[in-house]
Amino acid sequence: MLSPTPFSLFCALLLCLPLAIIFTIITPPIPTTTSNTSATSTTNTTSATSTTNTTATTNGGATAAPTPNTTTNKTSVNPLPTFTPTIKTQENIKNTTTTTTTTSPPPAAAEDDDDEPLLRRASRVNPNPSTPKKVAFMFLTTTPLPFAPLWEIFFNQTPTNLYNIYIHAAPSSPYDPPFSGLFENRVIPDSKPTRRFSPTLVSAARRLLSHALLHDTSNSMFALLSPSCIPLHSFNFTYKILIQTKKSFIEILKNEGGAYQRWAARGEQTMLPELPFHDFRIGSQIFVLTRKHARIVVSDRRLWSKFKLPCLDEYACYPEEHYFPTLVNMDDPRGCVPATLTHVDWRNRHDGHPRTYTASEVGPDLILSLRTDRPRYGDDEINGSDSSVSRRHDPFLFARKFSPDSIQPLLRIANDVIFKD
Repeated sequence: MLSPTPFSLFCALLLCLPLAIIFTIITPPIPTTTSNTSATSTTNTTSATSTTNTTATTNGGATAAPTPNTTTNKTSVNPLPTFTPTIKTQENIKNTTTTTTTTSPPPAAAEDDDDEPLLRRASRVNPNPSTPKKVAFMFLTTTPLPFAPLWEIFFNQTPTNLYNIYIHAAPSSPYDPPFSGLFENRVIPDSKPTRRFSPTLVSAARRLLSHALLHDTSNSMFALLSPSCIPLHSFNFTYKILIQTKKSFIEILKNEGGAYQRWAARGEQTMLPELPFHDFRIGSQIFVLTRKHARIVVSDRRLWSKFKLPCLDEYACYPEEHYFPTLVNMDDPRGCVPATLTHVDWRNRHDGHPRTYTASEVGPDLILSLRTDRPRYGDDEINGSDSSVSRRHDPFLFARKFSPDSIQPLLRIANDVIFKD
């Protein structure tokens, strides 16, 4: 057999070279992916763009064809995405030898953008109420109002020029029976769904305040109530207490257990610089605000830009119990009494819900004991010049929580006990 000559080898190489060039040009590059394991996908999501990188692994251990990177622009209809507490930084992705992690502040919720025109108009109303002064009763609910018959008696024979009623009713919930009587046609038009552990309850209260400010220049005091609230006194007594005061009643507590975890629920540095920890306060969302403070709430953008962010630690996330007391305390501490006028029993409760009074517990003794109990006042001593908070004993005007089946025993003692001052 003849050995190939150098010339024949050279000719064969020339014949193969074009094929090699064509193969190199048409072969696509293999995209790189970032994953913790061979079967894990890493997803980075922002409010406007979602990017997904995926590496799939077959049972035999061979890597299947990877999915190329895709970027999709979309408007999020759900402002409450789920975030993990810790993510890798861009340096970590580029340099696999770096192990440093950082807590990432979540993006801003998009839902509040729809409320901006409403809030802006409400912030420009006259700060001084016209006469006769009215009380705005604002119900924030996701259910029918089980105590509507009791409230009807409360408002019965009361001049309508002394009060207004507003309802924020989540549109996704059924309301059977529907709102009727004094509550008919009182639902504000832009009510939206609400959820615990999210800023949606704060947004709902801000909408109620905005509508009440815009609807009637006579609204002087703004009482936020839940569907499980009942009145403890007659309308005349309640009206006199609220209109004669020149201060808001809002619980403002400083040294509560777990306060730091609540402040850092969005990330340890997320609330800075707008809200250092020493300015963070906790209190009941059920409040009564003056017209001045209602305008402060709807005008605020600085603190709301922080509180509207979703939480990384959901179980330390109660924005409705943090935003209002913190804002009022930072802006006008001497303009409020740091206590709520709605009685609630948190003793021996560890499930995030206060005590619920049932039908069997309802009677004259319960109502009288709720009336005579003393509110818990804030521990900042900010009202030292106001005859000292330590000597105050403001009357509770409302109480919660009552079970829906307690409506009948409440109605039986309404005229002789509840509305008899």
